[in-house]
Amino acid sequence: MISMAKIVLATLNAKYIHAAFGLRYLLANLGPLRSQAAILEFDINQRPADIVEAILAQQPAIVGLGVYIWNVALSTEVVAMLKRIRPDLAVVIGGPEVSFELEEQAIVSSADYVISGEADLEFAALCDRLLRGSRPSSKVIPSGVPELSTLVLPYELYNDRDITHRVIYVEASRGCPFTCEFCLSSLHIPVRQFPLPALLEQLDRLLQRGVQQFKFVDRTFNLNLSVSTSILEFFLERYRPGLFLHFEMIPDRLPEALRTPIQKFPPGALQFEVGIQTFNEEVANRIKRRQNYRKLEENLRFLRENTGVHIHADLIAGLPGENLESFGQGFDRLVGLRPQEIQVGILKRLRGTPIIRHDADWQMIYSPQPPYEVLQNKLIDFAQMQRMRRFARYWDLTANSGNFIESTPLLWKDSSSPFNSFSRWSDWLYARLGRSHAIGLANLAERLFEYLTGELGQDKCAVAEVLWRDYSRAGRTDRPRFLRSFLPTPPTVDSPAADAIAPKRQARHLAAA
Repeated sequence: MISMAKIVLATLNAKYIHAAFGLRYLLANLGPLRSQAAILEFDINQRPADIVEAILAQQPAIVGLGVYIWNVALSTEVVAMLKRIRPDLAVVIGGPEVSFELEEQAIVSSADYVISGEADLEFAALCDRLLRGSRPSSKVIPSGVPELSTLVLPYELYNDRDITHRVIYVEASRGCPFTCEFCLSSLHIPVRQFPLPALLEQLDRLLQRGVQQFKFVDRTFNLNLSVSTSILEFFLERYRPGLFLHFEMIPDRLPEALRTPIQKFPPGALQFEVGIQTFNEEVANRIKRRQNYRKLEENLRFLRENTGVHIHADLIAGLPGENLESFGQGFDRLVGLRPQEIQVGILKRLRGTPIIRHDADWQMIYSPQPPYEVLQNKLIDFAQMQRMRRFARYWDLTANSGNFIESTPLLWKDSSSPFNSFSRWSDWLYARLGRSHAIGLANLAERLFEYLTGELGQDKCAVAEVLWRDYSRAGRTDRPRFLRSFLPTPPTVDSPAADAIAPKRQARHLAAA
């Protein structure tokens, strides 16, 4: 990094491990101004005053700030502080959170300029004008959709520290062909592809530099079969132990051309994020979510039975017209398809999305604060929605984490509904702990043992053996006190190898397969 920069590109990441992909695009496409710019990355756990101090230490003339749903509150403080201390500083904001409904946002009022849309090229043009002393008359600068072949790819801007400690984001396309009303991607039609030869060349360089984990941010990676199969074949030819690839997939599109290369990857090398969102076809039609449920189920069964793909499937609670009974039926249906992880999300009212057209009919009430989750609606009152939030959190801790892979199904061993059974466990756990965060693994394991053996009356020795297998699967040897009298000679449990071919969370699922 240079000691001083006329242009500072900054953002607050959700976590340190998340590299700011958008900032790297802006820097890569600054042209002659690139040598006068620097990236400063922060995270949402840092104090705004400390962030402002680091930015101003560069003595910039322009600050470009990436604003997202997870950082808008703190970013608003940062911008206000920057302008109080340096009124002459040109503060430019951009990102999904400030691309729509601008008039009501405090951060927009404080900033000098807002670039809405894809700012890869527009930011460079604005910086050039500002540094030449020519200030645009309009605060809001709409960005056109850039031709992707004209963009400078940013992958060389991942440094050695990024490669060692951070998620490496890549993309083969932008846009989405679908019109799901809850999603910002539905506003970006058509899908545009990056030129494949140039992309593969950059991916090869990243591999040579030691990148092991690639997260593709494409919303529909398997839309263009020629591109997706070429990328999979590219990685197959260069496969090495430890390689891990994440793709977001259309769940009902998995033809033979894709199945063949997918099957060639070893277990744990691929993760597919599949957005199902709802199994209620009436609700899906209402929000313009198009999918073939028969093909979706067939594809998930194929992946679980014939591949080593780790499946992360999404469902959304609180959609207009879907009550808890319907959501629960969809949840049970998804559990039966056996994805390794089920992400239970609460509906968010993202700025610019057309989901608001249902507000009156379905009495949708959203939080005014990020992430703008639905608080209640016509079919699910506030108390029930709060229960669903706890359900989602406890499901993530218990099932998705991979820490209780064998123990979790015991919760519905004598029930036909995993949703109803897990809801009862969720209610019981909240009554015991009074919180849904800051729950240690040993504490959760003990509460699970107490519930399974006390509330459900399951055999203590049998439950203890299952819990110990789960607890020790990741190499833990500290046998919890509450299990000792039921495990006089604890069974030996195979743990994932040190060079497991997946991140820790996914590796725990892999070890139990």
